[in-house]
Amino acid sequence: MKTVLISGAGVAGAALAHWLNRDGVTVTVVDRAPGPRLGGQAVDIRGVALDVVERMGLLDRAGAHRTRMRGMSVLDGDGREIHRSTETTFSSGRLANDDIELLREDLVRILHEQAGADVEFVFGDRITALDENEDGVRVAFEHGRPRSFDLVVGADGLHSAVRRLSFGHEEQFTRHLGMHLAIFSADNFLALDDWQLWLRDGEAGYGIYPVRDNTELRISFGFAAEPLPTGHRGAEQHKQFVADRMATLRWETPRLLKALWEAPDFYFDAMTQVRLAHWSNGRTVLLGDAGYCASPLSGQGTSLALVGAYVLAEALRRTGGDHRAAFARYENRMRPFVELNQALATENPGGPAAEASVERAKNAIALDD
Repeated sequence: MKTVLISGAGVAGAALAHWLNRDGVTVTVVDRAPGPRLGGQAVDIRGVALDVVERMGLLDRAGAHRTRMRGMSVLDGDGREIHRSTETTFSSGRLANDDIELLREDLVRILHEQAGADVEFVFGDRITALDENEDGVRVAFEHGRPRSFDLVVGADGLHSAVRRLSFGHEEQFTRHLGMHLAIFSADNFLALDDWQLWLRDGEAGYGIYPVRDNTELRISFGFAAEPLPTGHRGAEQHKQFVADRMATLRWETPRLLKALWEAPDFYFDAMTQVRLAHWSNGRTVLLGDAGYCASPLSGQGTSLALVGAYVLAEALRRTGGDHRAAFARYENRMRPFVELNQALATENPGGPAAEASVERAKNAIALDD
């Protein structure tokens, strides 16, 4: 194994690029976005994923970008505080622990810088066809010329093109969890000072917290609904879908909806898990959300991506690049860890039981065996 193509320049793809480049592999990363994606929510590095980041030499850099929340308020439908805590927040859990919460865009930037100058990042393009033979995979791109690689890794998220091309249509492998999530940025017009606000009324609600030294807000809208029909993925359609379902909420909702339409970044999707019987097909393998999305409801997507990248690279190293043996080792080691973390989103226990489940899941794999 000398050449690897990674589809997806997010957390999983960038982390794997680092490990493979360190092992002397020639790595190309392709992503359909025009550049590293900005915006998004705060994400958590937890448990064994902290060990991965430490082995990358990035623990201090990640820690320097951590959020610094002092606590949170829970509001009723009219914006009246019904609960507050200076010990925990809904986004990160207990504040007094070793976990690192930071913005996704900060983590991705750090990983890109760490990947190494030898890694080739190709933005603004995507894979359109995979043709495997005995010697490798011939890959066609929307814009670039066809190229051949020894292995292809699909680290391209919930709606993975690599998974569709190599395994089949998305609907076979996804499980809708009954909720939708929208995330966007705005100026800090609520003057929040390292403090989160969470409001829920019926089956809809939102979370708001400040970032960038309290100059910006990250706003998350969540609501129950059936998934949109296949093909309805335009940003304007999504914004209208979100606005229609949030419009009945009170308090600051009109200002939040105005910010939604003006947002410089916008993410929207159904809360969905990905479940496949196998994560590899010939010389193609899936990593992170593409293979085993746990959904943001688990709080463990970033940790699964980081740990998965480490375990996959380690498996390829230990097997001397024998992709069949490596992919089997990767899956055998990762699947129990994935299943425990996916269960965090579906079992949803409350109180101490939830904390115990998170602690068990986030540490349920050893990096060395």
